Amino acid sequence: MNYLAHIYLSGKNDELKIGNFIADSVKGKTYKKYPDKIQEGIILHRKIDQFTDTHPTVFKSTHRLFPIYSHYASVIIDVLYDHFLAKNWAKYHDTSLAVYVDEFYYLLKTNFEILPKRVQNFYPYMISQNWLLNYATIEGIEQILFQMNGRVKSKIQLHHSIKEFKADYSLFEAEFTSFFEELIQFSENERKIIDL
Repeated sequence: MNYLAHIYLSGKNDELKIGNFIADSVKGKTYKKYPDKIQEGIILHRKIDQFTDTHPTVFKSTHRLFPIYSHYASVIIDVLYDHFLAKNWAKYHDTSLAVYVDEFYYLLKTNFEILPKRVQNFYPYMISQNWLLNYATIEGIEQILFQMNGRVKSKIQLHHSIKEFKADYSLFEAEFTSFFEELIQFSENERKIIDL
């Protein structure tokens, strides 16, 4: 799952959201330098990733793109699944997506000093290009995938996957919907354990 899903799956706790959001920029045991709830958010992120990476439905989605995009297929699916969450946001949350992401951007701004340097560096681009809201459109995710090409150490062009995505759009969406219901339940159970 990508940024929007990780934030959503954190529930209502702001520190848990921050931890879950920054987790990819926190390596190994360095998470222990953060406040307890942010640590728990980082750990929750890692558990969500493990659940996702080993799930048979996600494997189906990823395997469909694998012949062309190799191991980058999983990166693409993370973004495509966030598209379906954003597109169908009203099904999952009472607050509009536009308001929800603005509130999250403000949360990052008011906690800027605690964010890892990598997150501080991409924060201005995230805001100016409104990544989280742009997940809701195919054009938005195509742009995000295009920007990600700069971090890919091969000739693979991630944004070209939009062609395959459009061709099997309904199938990808059905797989996301089925999987995400399980992931929501998994995340809720993990948050209950945290709050014990």
